[in-house]
Amino acid sequence: MDIEFEKDYLRELYEEGKAKGKKHRFQPSVIKKYKSTIDTLRNAKRIEELFLFKSLNYEKLIGDKKGLESVKVNQQYRIEFYSRTEGEEPDIITICSIVELSNHYQ
Repeated sequence: MDIEFEKDYLRELYEEGKAKGKKHRFQPSVIKKYKSTIDTLRNAKRIEELFLFKSLNYEKLIGDKKGLESVKVNQQYRIEFYSRTEGEEPDIITICSIVELSNHYQ
């Protein structure tokens, strides 16, 4: 999938391993797992491939987050994103737009 980052701090975490702002500080283990999870999304060609990774716990969100999808980073954090497809068979591209790295229990 092609990956887009909707917020600068999400790109910074992935590319640099840290975010510039104090608001978005995470433990090194969370950043490492975040980067690994983004790589898993990037390597998948379609959303359906995420079902093969049970540890990701892929789901479509409901309620006030309806329309968003998520995968687990660890027991505490998840990546929230939108996905869409562009193009026509056989050249369909899935684009994953990363919205948030959220603390699932806040």
